[in-house]
Amino acid sequence: MLDPKKLEQVARQIQNVLPQGIKDLGDDIDKKIRTVLQSQLNKLDLVNREEFDVQTQVLLRTREKLNRLEQRLNELEAGLQVKPQAEVTQIEDVEIVVETQAENKA
Repeated sequence: MLDPKKLEQVARQIQNVLPQGIKDLGDDIDKKIRTVLQSQLNKLDLVNREEFDVQTQVLLRTREKLNRLEQRLNELEAGLQVKPQAEVTQIEDVEIVVETQAENKA
């Protein structure tokens, strides 16, 4: 919820800019200003500072985890790129052996 001190401060600022005739109405106008102000601020779907700070920390931890996962993925992809080249070399070696055996039989 909104800080009551801040709400009071805004209500006083609004009251200070009102013409003198309206100010003379007293506490009634003050209560109405606060009620309307509170009602309008509640419609804005705001979060308090504590909730904001908690979500900021959650976001920071999520970003750190995402960065670690991206790094791990890059390492795995790099490992896969190295591995197929080694398999190709082994296949070529096998083909050479097969060709050599065929020549020995002939």
